[in-house]
Amino acid sequence: MKERLFDAIRQEETREVSTILQENPALVSEKDARGSTPLLLATYYGLYDISEMILKYPQNIDAQDASGNTALMGVCFKGFDNIAKLLLEHNANVNVTNFNGATALIFAATFGRKGIARMLLANGADKNLKDDRGHTATDHAKMQGIREMVELLEAH
Repeated sequence: MKERLFDAIRQEETREVSTILQENPALVSEKDARGSTPLLLATYYGLYDISEMILKYPQNIDAQDASGNTALMGVCFKGFDNIAKLLLEHNANVNVTNFNGATALIFAATFGRKGIARMLLANGADKNLKDDRGHTATDHAKMQGIREMVELLEAH
C-alpha cells in the first residue's frame, strides 16, 4: 500500500492518492527509500492539489528526508511559490535546518527565489542563521551574484 501511494504521487494520480489516504491515513507519515514522506514528494514535484490534499491529514509538516530537507526547503530550491505559501499557511517552520545547517531562506537566497524569500521573511525566517560553512542567506546570495536578493535580505 505504501509503495502504491508513492507511485500514485509520482504519476500525479490525485484520485488514487485520495483513496489510499482515506483507507489508511497513517500512510501520510511513511517514508520512501529516499526518506521522503508523501508531502515531501508531492511538494518536490510541484503537485499543488495533491500537496493540499495530503495536508488535510495530521502529520509532521517539517518531516525531513535523508538529507534533512523539509518540504518547505524543497519548494524553495524548486521555486514553487504557490506551494511555499500553502506550507506557510499550514505553519511550516521556516527556521528548520537540514543536515548541512541550511534553512529554507538559504535555499531561496541561493536560487534567487525572491518571492519565496519575501514570504519566509514575513513568516519569521531568521536571516542570520548560518549553515555548517558559516554562511548566511545573504552570504549565499552574494556568492551567487544575485543583487536583488542581497538587497531584499539586507533591507530586513
